[in-house]
Amino acid sequence: MSAAPAPEVPFGRMLTAMATAFHADGSVDLEQTAAIASHLVDHGHDGVVVSGTTGESATTSDVENADILRAVRDAVGGRASVVAGVGTNATPHSVELARQAEKLGVDGLLLVTPYYSKPSQAGVLHHFTEVARATEVPVMLYDVPGRTGTTISLATYEGAAALDTVVAVKDATGDFARGVRLLDLGYAVYSGDDHAHLGWLAHGACGFVSVAGHACGRELASLAESFLAGDHTGALDLYRRLLPTFDAMMSVPNYGATTAKAALELLGVIDNRHVRSPLLPLDETEVAALRDGLAASGLL
Repeated sequence: MSAAPAPEVPFGRMLTAMATAFHADGSVDLEQTAAIASHLVDHGHDGVVVSGTTGESATTSDVENADILRAVRDAVGGRASVVAGVGTNATPHSVELARQAEKLGVDGLLLVTPYYSKPSQAGVLHHFTEVARATEVPVMLYDVPGRTGTTISLATYEGAAALDTVVAVKDATGDFARGVRLLDLGYAVYSGDDHAHLGWLAHGACGFVSVAGHACGRELASLAESFLAGDHTGALDLYRRLLPTFDAMMSVPNYGATTAKAALELLGVIDNRHVRSPLLPLDETEVAALRDGLAASGLL
């Protein structure tokens, strides 16, 4: 099958929502956080998302967020795009974080639907508008109703598409048909669910914002390259190979930062898997299952 034209990629094709490393006392470990960013860029990534859900942004302060961004920018800036998570459920706070990230020289902003408050769609659009207009930095909206309690409506997407800086969507809804409509509105669509990556490519997505990419960045980049080159069989074979890793990293109740850090520890990138409460690190049984999943995918 011949290759289709590759979709435009405003932030790169292979990104991971990277974990934030902590010391045993709970303070941010900037050295190991920078090491995570370098590991990702050395292993197939052309972008990283900092201070998203996997970065435990709900538990980090604004000062810590700035320090984390500086450390990552210094480690990989110029080699990969750096996208800063600025989503909160308080619009003025998100505006403040967006302006802070702009001053620190990021390449993009990740803006999640306001969580917990469950605003109306008019409220969601107002939030997006206020934050997007606060800076000149390109924005990727993030739709993850399983965590926020609110799904972005197509009408809200239509309204946000009129904002000059809103260029992309990280979608974790699994609604492929709606994704095609987002493409028609001019958005670059990124898969936000590792299990759905291949399906999103088939529906026109430009790339991934992954969690499993902590362990398999090169493989995911190759999967996208194969699919876009028209080698759909090769892409499917690679997807099958990675399924044990997707399952192991995404199927525990407290997946995300916990599984990402445990995988990085198993790979020797960091020397611990500390997380901040209310998250708890994977126990030894969970780590063993993760090790088996990585091994089944040929990553260990």
